[in-house]
Order: sequence, then C-alpha cells, then structure tokens
Amino acid sequence: MSFQAYLDNIQAKTGKSPEDLRAMGTDKGFLVQGRIAEGVKATQITDWLKAELGLGHGHAMAVYALFKGKKA
Repeated sequence: MSFQAYLDNIQAKTGKSPEDLRAMGTDKGFLVQGRIAEGVKATQITDWLKAELGLGHGHAMAVYALFKGKKA
C-alpha cells in the first residue's frame, strides 16, 4: 500500500485530512511549529492515534511519518 493510500484510508475512516491530523497533533502538544516536539517518541503518537481515532499500528505509523515530514 502506498503512503497516499494509507492517508486516504485514514481520512475515509476518521473524516480527518492530513491537515486536520497535524492540527490535532499540535493541540495535543506533539507538534510545535509543524515539527515533532523535542522529546516526543513515536510510541506516544501512535498510542494516542490508536486510542483516540481507532487506527491500527500501520495507519498510526503513517501519520507519524506525515508528522516527520514525509510527503504524500
């Protein structure tokens, strides 16, 4: 599955666009000025996405990659 397919599936499941996810990550304190905040670990982000949005591990990791700067 391509990175874009992961993002498309996440949006279909949650109704959240990549921009929405970034805004949520900022509100949660995981992102500062569009970058992952110092000291934040991948597990913190993936655990949050699994609990709050019901994502599986692969999809949560795709959001983490988005946060790290991977482009669609």
